[in-house]
Parts: sequence; structure tokens; C-alpha cells
Amino acid sequence: MKNEAASQLGLEYSNQSPMDSTNRFAFGLNWSHFLSVVDERRICAAEESLKSVLALDHLHELSFLDIGSGSGLSSLVAKRLGAEVHSFDFDAQSVACTAELKRRYFDRDPKWKIESGSVLDLNFMKNLGEFDIVYSWGVLHHTGAMWLGIEAAMAKVKPGGRLFIAIYNDQGFKSHIWWLVKWLYNRLPWPINVSYGYLLGSVTVFINIVRYTFKLKPLTAIRALVNHRSERGMSVRYDMLDWLGGFPFEFARIDVLKGYFQSRGLEVIGVREATSLGCHEIVLLKPVETEPLRSQPECVE
Repeated sequence: MKNEAASQLGLEYSNQSPMDSTNRFAFGLNWSHFLSVVDERRICAAEESLKSVLALDHLHELSFLDIGSGSGLSSLVAKRLGAEVHSFDFDAQSVACTAELKRRYFDRDPKWKIESGSVLDLNFMKNLGEFDIVYSWGVLHHTGAMWLGIEAAMAKVKPGGRLFIAIYNDQGFKSHIWWLVKWLYNRLPWPINVSYGYLLGSVTVFINIVRYTFKLKPLTAIRALVNHRSERGMSVRYDMLDWLGGFPFEFARIDVLKGYFQSRGLEVIGVREATSLGCHEIVLLKPVETEPLRSQPECVE
């Protein structure tokens, strides 16, 4: 999938971004392969997942910002649920993937806008406005400045709106080992890095099955593989490379995230905590702003 194809669809591009592309995983290339397996069953699974996590049956008359749209599947689902969608991604091939899904299902729909841009680009984010739903699944921890990205995402939520993000779990020393694994993946040349990714991913899956077998719960690990498509409509094969290659790589404990958001006035209304590998999923509500009490004027003698 070529960037020229995205340009022909009338996409707008931001020329500024503080994010360096050096040693970053090619998310867009991986997503372009994933589009070959996107079908109605995956889309419907992603629809049910989004409705469940947001606790909403539809998104009619709501605006939806997809930060780091990746394959474009989440944006497509939001559009099918009735939202006015604004998608953007730093990776040009991811932008092209999102544009391709729009071409397939909502060609020339003016209420689905797609751009190239970075969540760390202050000027770009300032011009976006605010949205009823701000969505960023597994993106902000790959920016190289996760907390700045989180702050930028929070600022785009309308009063009374919702923020949904997914952030990698902090597993202590294990997370630092994974950082090294990911760094090495992005240092290796193609196709050695792909072989390395599939090999390490397969070993990880095998170890996980053995671990649960010793706990007399082997079906727990096996079921997760079998049902993977039902979770957000994704693919084990392409998610494996996304997980192993995803770099930069940051992480946080769930209590740190919850405390961070609550200290900034957001209400935690939904949490799916990752207990080992994977991402914490958090849904937050931004309270409707009230006019602050005015101080009494000082008496003038």
C-alpha cells in the first residue's frame, strides 16, 4: 500500500512532529498485511468490543477521535456505530491503511476525516478541537514520551466526554527485559527480525501454555488464542509482531495510572487490569465543568 494512494483520497498531512522515527517499529507495514484478513466477522467482533468497553449501544451524534488509528479498524467501527470520526497516525503507512478501510466502506464520507500527525505535535493537537470520545488503544506507550501523550489525549476530551486508553502493564524487571527484546527486534535487519519475532512469540505462547498446564488450567491459555479474534477483531499473527516489535516501549502500573487520572479530575468508570503481559484498559469520564465560585470583593474603606 503506497502513500500516494492515501494522498489521492484527500488526506491532510502535518509536516511537524517531535517524534523521531529512528529505531521505531514499522506499525503501518504490519497493519497493511492485516488488512488482507479484515472481514465482516472481525469488524462485528470489534464493534461488540467497543460497545462493551464504552458501555454504549451506539455513537450517534457523538464525535470520536482515534489517536494512532493503525489499521483503521477502530475508526471504521466507530463510524459504523454512528460517530463522526477523526483519525490520525504518525506512521504514513498506518494512515494509508485507515484510508483504505474508509475507501472500502465509507468512500468520500465527509464525516470521517483522516490525517497524518503526532500526538506530541502541540500545534497539530491544538487545532483538533475537543471530542465526545477520545480513543487510543496501545499507542501512547509507543510515542517515546508516554506521559506527554496522555496529557495531550486528556486535553482533547469534551467536558462530559470519555477517554479510553490502553497502556502496557509494568511487570517490573520483566518489562525491562521486554524493552531489550523489542530494541533488538528493531535493530535486526529484515527478514531476520521477522523470523526472530515469530520464533520468540511462539516460544512465549508455548511457555504460557505450559505455565497454565502446571496450574491445571491449560484451557485458559488455549482459549485466549482461539478467542483472540473476538477481542477487538484482531489477529494473533499480526498482533504478535506488533507486540514484539513495538518500540519505543513504556509501561505503568494500574494504580499509578488511576492515581494520575484522578489527580487531574477524571473519573475512572471502567478498568480491565492486565495482571502480566498486555495492556491495562481504562475508561475515564471528564466531568462537566462548573463555573468556579467567585471570591467576595474586598471592602474598600
